[in-house]
Amino acid sequence: MSTEQVSSTPTVGAAKQLSIHPLSPLTSSEISAAAGLVKGLYPSKTDLQFKTVTLEEPAKALLAPYLDAEYHGRPTGRIERKAFVNYYIRNTDKFHEAVVNLTQRRVESHFRLGPNKHSPGDGEEVLLVEKIALEDEGVKAEIAKLQLPEGTVVISDPWIYGSDGIDDDRRMYQCFLYMRDPMNSSDADSNHYALPLAISPVIDAEQFKVIRIDFLPTGDDHTTKETEPYKIKPPNEYTPEHQDLRTDLKPLNVIQPEGASFTATKTGETGEIIEWQKWSFRVGFNAREGMVLYDVRYDGRSLFYRLSLSDMSIPYADPRHPFHKKAAFDLGDVGAGVMANNLKLGCDCLGSIHYLSGLLSDSKGEPTPMENVICVHEQDNGIGWKHTNYRTGRAAVVRNRELVVQSIITVSNYEYILAFIFNQAGMIEYEVRATGILSTQPIDEGVEVPWGTVVHPGVLAAHHQHIFSLRVDPMIDGHNNRLVVDEVHPMPRNDFNPHGVGYVVEETVVQESCGLDLDFDVNRTFVIQNNAVRNPINGKPVAYKIHAPPFQKMVADPDSFHHKRAEFADHNLYVTKHRDGEIYAAGKYTNQSRGGEGVRAWANRKENVKDTDLVVYVQFGLQHITRIEDFPVMPCEVIKVALKPVNFFDRNPAIDVPPSNQEFNRSTLVAEQHKQPAVEAVVGEKGEVCCSSKL
Repeated sequence: MSTEQVSSTPTVGAAKQLSIHPLSPLTSSEISAAAGLVKGLYPSKTDLQFKTVTLEEPAKALLAPYLDAEYHGRPTGRIERKAFVNYYIRNTDKFHEAVVNLTQRRVESHFRLGPNKHSPGDGEEVLLVEKIALEDEGVKAEIAKLQLPEGTVVISDPWIYGSDGIDDDRRMYQCFLYMRDPMNSSDADSNHYALPLAISPVIDAEQFKVIRIDFLPTGDDHTTKETEPYKIKPPNEYTPEHQDLRTDLKPLNVIQPEGASFTATKTGETGEIIEWQKWSFRVGFNAREGMVLYDVRYDGRSLFYRLSLSDMSIPYADPRHPFHKKAAFDLGDVGAGVMANNLKLGCDCLGSIHYLSGLLSDSKGEPTPMENVICVHEQDNGIGWKHTNYRTGRAAVVRNRELVVQSIITVSNYEYILAFIFNQAGMIEYEVRATGILSTQPIDEGVEVPWGTVVHPGVLAAHHQHIFSLRVDPMIDGHNNRLVVDEVHPMPRNDFNPHGVGYVVEETVVQESCGLDLDFDVNRTFVIQNNAVRNPINGKPVAYKIHAPPFQKMVADPDSFHHKRAEFADHNLYVTKHRDGEIYAAGKYTNQSRGGEGVRAWANRKENVKDTDLVVYVQFGLQHITRIEDFPVMPCEVIKVALKPVNFFDRNPAIDVPPSNQEFNRSTLVAEQHKQPAVEAVVGEKGEVCCSSKL
């Protein structure tokens, strides 16, 4: 499979030099300056552990008119640059947040956070926790009891501790231990998830020491047992050198001889504007959400102010300690930006590719380059539209060209391939592909449990959910929008509908912030409208509708910590009135959180959301009932949300896409032309109608 990275196309413009755009991610010098101003609040020898130094986005009341003026070439004025900073005084529980005004070179706000507010993890800290777990004398003593072969390599996977309300106020990590194939311990890529151990150290994240060793239940109940000699089991590898690879797969090359059809214009050290097929939008990148899209427009008309993956929760089904606390919030607990892959290192994008890099901060408050964390490329996705006039045999057909803006994150064992996909008919899809390796745990030989599947000898993969929340901040031809619920209902059987076949669409306007659910029996659809702007043909409000797939919402009991913390996971959709700073559906701080500070709480304010500045949170996901085919590595599970125009255009917006033909596509023709017989009626000079057959 071949790819090409083209230097001349797509066209990449130079960065604007006059000033930094208000939405451009922080530059290297801004990250250092923000950290330096915070350090200046303390005596010089105070050791601060920075967790986040990122852009504090301007208030929408300032930014929205700025973006509109910018797009239309009017004077914009100036918006001050600010940074949001999270940090600890190292080796304490003193967790702070600050807003630094970079334009004025001063700390604008600064305070210590209260109890049960904990920072996300980070790469440096996770590596330290791994080391501490494996160097602890108590842990080494337990490993020695396994009597493993000489040279066996043991691996530690740190997990955010989770919450159960039992002695869990301080910040901790729960580590799960595995080992590499002892017959091939030098292979650093050996699949250690095929060889789980029952030893689980708990690390205090203030003092960074082991405070407890848990022992995992390996039967069908809560019983644990003392560490005993390990019975060696076979490996289960996923890397290609361990496979008998297929030999009948021929090359599939993606070649764009004239380069890509999009342009990328730099607007700062890392920010860029992408333009493609009447679309334009700004791309940002931050530690928590990863890629963020701003000011999304089609043919100059405003559609979405801001689009991002807001949160995700992965609650597990095993009710036993310590697995009952496994509920990862991968964005809030670590961050999609922090975990983003360098996409040049794999065959992750095809065709003429443009890469975007990012800048994050390290624990010292210094910039950390994140290279090639977003790739932009085009792809062909089959037929866009087609009609064949069967009377003449002429087919009009266009291909569905798409623009893909993609990032891939690795969360220890799991991978998520995240993509915004634009097509030529005005639709945006958000796609998640879940792959990687199952989170595994040991199980005794011959034991089966209903909350998981044995995927390899001695290996249990517990069932779990993947629940995502897509944040949609609309501006459908302006910022005063409404959410309506469309349902299809049968017409009553009466003289007007004597055969009982008629049905209608009934529309209900959502008045207050709330949570809503899909109902496929009535084709319930959520539509974002601008009631003040009407379609010139049919007079209906211009709108975009949300196509979200069905999924099983949070299974855990409503009184459980899983349910309380994942505030978005109990409804297919939440709608709230916009407030600056309300971005993350599970709340700003998810690590060992208690709930009550996310979208469920915001919706419960019951604020007006009719014809105002509203925000929609769209939930989607999958119930992962594990199967043996998911191991040693999981085939991609694909889920999509679509944002699709409804009465926004005056006809099919892709009608002007050039036709698909042999000269353009250079496909291999393998079938003969097919032409059906037809009958047509022709009106004569005197109005008579004459039928003729074209057999």
